[in-house]
Amino acid sequence: MSLELTDIYKSFSDFSRLRILHLLIQQPVCVCHFQEVIGLPQVNVSQHLAYLRKAGLVEFERVQTWKIYRLVSPCPPELEVNLRALVECARFDPTFKQDLVRLREILKASRFSACVRIPPTRRPRRLIATHAP
Repeated sequence: MSLELTDIYKSFSDFSRLRILHLLIQQPVCVCHFQEVIGLPQVNVSQHLAYLRKAGLVEFERVQTWKIYRLVSPCPPELEVNLRALVECARFDPTFKQDLVRLREILKASRFSACVRIPPTRRPRRLIATHAP
């Protein structure tokens, strides 16, 4: 699958979408986790995810009542290069570092355990080596 560079860069032009993509580089994420980490209402998170899905950057799987989002697989080379750049740049931004800490905290919290315990049926390959906050 090939993506248009303009679609990638348009998707990267919003800070909330960058935060979402950065979290998805780490692992598949449920919509409820995005809400908690990013602090946006569900409707806004869903709009950003729909934009990314229509652009061909993410896909989702419905697991019971949850939608688990992940990066597209296989990841097109033009997207992978740009995601690597995002990881590298995010190392210097405290918001991205805090997002990773917050995601780990949320995943450990019992109130979100139901959607965490149910793994997606198709596990994505590890695209990018991640950094420690």
